[in-house]
Amino acid sequence: MNPAPAVRTPTELYAHALAIEREAAERYAELAQRMDDLGNDDVAQLFRRLAVFEAEHLDTLERRTSGVDVPKIAPGEYAWMDAGAPETVARELVFRLLTPRHALGIALEAERRAQQFFAEVKATATDPALRALAQEMAMEEAGHVAMVEQALAKTPDAQVDWATIFGD
Repeated sequence: MNPAPAVRTPTELYAHALAIEREAAERYAELAQRMDDLGNDDVAQLFRRLAVFEAEHLDTLERRTSGVDVPKIAPGEYAWMDAGAPETVARELVFRLLTPRHALGIALEAERRAQQFFAEVKATATDPALRALAQEMAMEEAGHVAMVEQALAKTPDAQVDWATIFGD
């Protein structure tokens, strides 16, 4: 994992949090649709719930920062599956191979990265307001980690049918 960028102010933390939450809301909605396509209602429902949580948190962050000059974070900085413009064919192949367990693994890693990021900001912050904000965000991510871990523990590892995928 790359070291966390230096975050010195609450405004800088908001910039990162907005990017993290935006990516999470988009990916969870996408993963929910994929799990619906696979007929896995339980995992789809979890991803839909997480997409709503992330979107609500994004709305909260946007309201908190309304009228504030928040720094821009580079597109792809917090991308879950690709850091640049996705190649349609490659992305489609990844989604065709994505099992519920794999999707949960991707989600778990992303949530853990977010939690670790906020925890590192809290640990290195000298500003009490920044520490408190980072703690709040780390705790929220810890709740998401727990939700995904619980779902992962209940989700069997499916085997990929390569003959069907490649049309053999």
